[in-house]
Amino acid sequence: MAVAVQMDFEGATLDQYDAVCGKMGLTPGGPGPTGAISHFATLTDSGLRVVDVWETREQFDTFAQEQIGPFSAEVGLPGPPQMQFFDVHNYFTPGS
Repeated sequence: MAVAVQMDFEGATLDQYDAVCGKMGLTPGGPGPTGAISHFATLTDSGLRVVDVWETREQFDTFAQEQIGPFSAEVGLPGPPQMQFFDVHNYFTPGS
């Protein structure tokens, strides 16, 4: 079952987010990692919010452990994010 995850990084900046994406080899508008369905990032009043939809929770957990956590620490993102998970009832993908 698809899962949505909301990650709130208190005090984080867009420059830090861009640095993490660069370390992951991800480019704006480009393909995401295997298992990722959608992704967006935005500033909030308190930092950075990232919202993803993944094919499974296990795929997200693996990616988070192998890439999000280590690369976030490397660029100095403050502490672990506050996280919320949601079972996805439906999602849409771009048409052809």
